[in-house]
Amino acid sequence: MAASGALGTFRLPPLPTIREIIKLFKLQAAKQLSQNFLLDLRLTDKIVRKAGNLTNAYVYEVGPGPGGITRSILNAGVAELLVVEKDSRFLPGLQMLSDAAPGKLRIVHGDVLTFKVERAFPESLKRQWEDDPPNVHIIGNLPFNVSTPLIIKWLENVSQREGPFAYGRTQMTLTFQKEVAERLAANTGSKQRSRLSVMAQYLCHVQHVFTIPGRAFVPKPEVEVGVVHFTPLTQPKIEQPFKLVEKVVQHVFQFRRKYCHRGLGSRARSKEGRRKHVICRIAEVKLRFPLSQNVIPGSPALGTHWAAVTVGRCGPDSPPLPALCLPFSEPL
Repeated sequence: MAASGALGTFRLPPLPTIREIIKLFKLQAAKQLSQNFLLDLRLTDKIVRKAGNLTNAYVYEVGPGPGGITRSILNAGVAELLVVEKDSRFLPGLQMLSDAAPGKLRIVHGDVLTFKVERAFPESLKRQWEDDPPNVHIIGNLPFNVSTPLIIKWLENVSQREGPFAYGRTQMTLTFQKEVAERLAANTGSKQRSRLSVMAQYLCHVQHVFTIPGRAFVPKPEVEVGVVHFTPLTQPKIEQPFKLVEKVVQHVFQFRRKYCHRGLGSRARSKEGRRKHVICRIAEVKLRFPLSQNVIPGSPALGTHWAAVTVGRCGPDSPPLPALCLPFSEPL
């Protein structure tokens, strides 16, 4: 993760507070959209600092809402801030910020799940994948109902080096329910280790940087909120197509950890029919140990180990998939 940078020299002029903006435009958080407003600018400043040095950076903010984090990003001295907001009720308040920061803030009324951010910033920002991350950042206080589908979409983008990652190893600083944040960053052996842990950490360095208490939000959610920073790895830890890894990991974690090898078996078929066929070889470690400890998360004490899984067909008309070989030269 990049070193935290001080806030930039540009400062917004005096403006109504976020609370006053909410009253002025009669804004209410939509429960069906899992909206929660973060009003404390000390916390929004902290989120922005955890994103790294944003001086002259190009930032893509998802779901700005009434503009709390937006203000902190603008005050960080960015070259340009692009915000994509689906809820039209927030556009007048965001336009007020745009008027206060001429040439700094670009507002798009759209859906982050479909917006083509790879066309949004100058081509000159693009870097080779092996180089340092580009001066492009993604920051967002994500609604709970879209946070998991969105991070899975972006992880697939990382694997294919497209979308926001067409510029290179774009860094992300995002909010999630605390439980989801803990799963994303869970180490091997942790009770929080899950499908999300493996999918995120085989592609990115993931860090749960701090937790925001629920009382800081309006309305107050029933859970606390975790801020997570992602930096894509120069080389993924599993050299296989994203969809294949996702399907195997999904089946591994459909059972309780002690029995997750059954998930591997449930996807396997032999030439004789739908008989289980799972082949696991783990550097001199006997198979009596749960696969959740020895194969999927990995263990540095075991050295290099791998698993090959015959996954059969994905559907009645799909051709047989080849064996999936997951080399783990380091723990996931």
